[in-house]
Amino acid sequence: MDDDTRRSLHGVAELLIAGPQYRAHGTIRLRATPGGFGGVVAPVRVEGAELVWDGGRAPLAGTYRALAAAAGIADPGVPGSYSDTSGVDLDEEVAVDPAAAAGIADWFARGDAGLRAFTADVEPVLWPEHFDLAVTVDEVNYGISPGDAGHPAPYAYVGPWTPREGGFWNASFGALRPAPDLPTAEAVAAFFAEGRVAAG
Repeated sequence: MDDDTRRSLHGVAELLIAGPQYRAHGTIRLRATPGGFGGVVAPVRVEGAELVWDGGRAPLAGTYRALAAAAGIADPGVPGSYSDTSGVDLDEEVAVDPAAAAGIADWFARGDAGLRAFTADVEPVLWPEHFDLAVTVDEVNYGISPGDAGHPAPYAYVGPWTPREGGFWNASFGALRPAPDLPTAEAVAAFFAEGRVAAG
């Protein structure tokens, strides 16, 4: 996965969608949307390699501050409700490769479908802190990530609040499975179901 694209999209999620939405509506929650992701309240989203808002769209290029101005986002910036931010600054240049963005959007769509098949009762949330899509069931987090500093490639994970022991658990936080091993939403859901059994 393209690290620059992932970092840039994380910055868009945090600075242009979650932060303004939090200040206006009190929630940082985002969601997977067709071709990308967007706010649960704010009418701003990423579709492919474009930022889309009511009445317009623009390529994901230039600085975050310039994109915010183009979209009429009056108060861009980090939400301020957490400290573990992406580290992206408003005056940095956005660097998005369309093919890499499509790959991340596909993974979010596959993960969203897998999470909904796994548990229909909990709405998946795309959290801007770590740019991961997840649900929590019985004190266990189930989710997918496009990659991060610890695991640069996309993966699905099961993270119990209390550490478990056994062959299923292969990561410091619980268990992970690389995205290529989970080619369908059904495979993603099956991994989560296996994790639920392993978590007891």
